[in-house]
Amino acid sequence: MAFVEEELRAALDHSDALAAELSLLERELIETNSGVLALYVQLEERDQALRRSHGQVLRALEDALRPRPLHVNGLEMAVHYAPASDDSPTGGDLYDWFTLPDGTVHITLVDALGHGVTSTRTALTVTHAVRTLALEGHPLDSIVARTDAILRPYDHDVMATLLLARLDPATGHLALANGSHPPALVIRGNRTADYLEVRGRGVGYPSPGSDRVLTTTLHPGDLLLLYTDGLTESRRDPVEGEARLIDAARRHRSHPTAVIPGAIASDMLGDALHNDDTLAIAARLLPHPFGGGRP
Repeated sequence: MAFVEEELRAALDHSDALAAELSLLERELIETNSGVLALYVQLEERDQALRRSHGQVLRALEDALRPRPLHVNGLEMAVHYAPASDDSPTGGDLYDWFTLPDGTVHITLVDALGHGVTSTRTALTVTHAVRTLALEGHPLDSIVARTDAILRPYDHDVMATLLLARLDPATGHLALANGSHPPALVIRGNRTADYLEVRGRGVGYPSPGSDRVLTTTLHPGDLLLLYTDGLTESRRDPVEGEARLIDAARRHRSHPTAVIPGAIASDMLGDALHNDDTLAIAARLLPHPFGGGRP
């Protein structure tokens, strides 16, 4: 009996020791978890700060790639650009606009193959070449082919679609050249819609160049929309995308020009099946105060 009691007391002592050890381990675990949690919180705060800093730098880079706002009497223009991803705020979709010596406005849209910095470099190279050729006075129908001839000897991998527009704000005369790019869209004052189709092949494509120059006239109240394919090809059927673009443009054409590109993009991309860089430019003539064209 005494032996049993001794064994029982030994078992109880061992149990108490185990309980004490378990309690110590629990306290150490709590302290460790608290330390890990504190470290996690610090890391999360640092990650958020890094993301904010990263975003600021990338937004500054994106802004630096944009041409300066263009203010032209009798013409309103606005642009919307959104990258495919917040982690890659620049891509192959770029634009350029400037006034030529004769007063017409030149607009270039470029969509370079790929994404990220490499495609941005390609798009910048193309827009700079186009600007140089345009300011040198080369005919609009020759610029796509000339751009290819200039760039391809130095970069055999260059590939980009581009759309070139020349708009006279005094007369409404519009000329378009195209290199494998989606066509411009015009919503007339009576709400009729026209895709301004011009065949052509882009920089880096076989036989590059615009087959012709399409000309038409814009009237005050007409809305001209230039865009990249990310706006219409975010779903499986690009034809459906083009129809939806007409609907969206009609829906927003009476809004202030400054908000039209963003509003159209929001409508088009609200249920996108995949993300891509998107770029849209809206242009609209203002009524001439005295009627007619240039004096």
